[in-house]
Amino acid sequence: QVQLVESGGGLMQAGGSLRLSCAASGRTLSTYAMGWFRQAPGKEREFVVAINWSSAMTYYSDSVKGRFTISRDNAKNTVFLQMNSLKPEDTAVYYCAAHPYQSLIYWTQPDPPMEYWGKGTLVTVSS
Repeated sequence: QVQLVESGGGLMQAGGSLRLSCAASGRTLSTYAMGWFRQAPGKEREFVVAINWSSAMTYYSDSVKGRFTISRDNAKNTVFLQMNSLKPEDTAVYYCAAHPYQSLIYWTQPDPPMEYWGKGTLVTVSS
């Protein structure tokens, strides 16, 4: 059984930083693109960022570009999301996901199916 488990969410003041982790177990995902979605209260799930298998390519949504940084450690089967300069509108449940397609454009289509989903971690940013 493959599982993605997010951690690192919590409460932070606007302007602060949080680092999310997503640990995969059950199989290696070193050949998968991985990334993050988020869903704010009362809103639809939206794409945040994705990274390809080798970390050579990343794709950020405009809303987080310049503030968030994705990285991965394939030896640890883990992906990270460093979130800086947090804003109240970043408040959401953040979901880790993985998909074998190599093109990150796949992640930008509306509601793209993923091979694996985590259960989410809540990030709350207060003003």
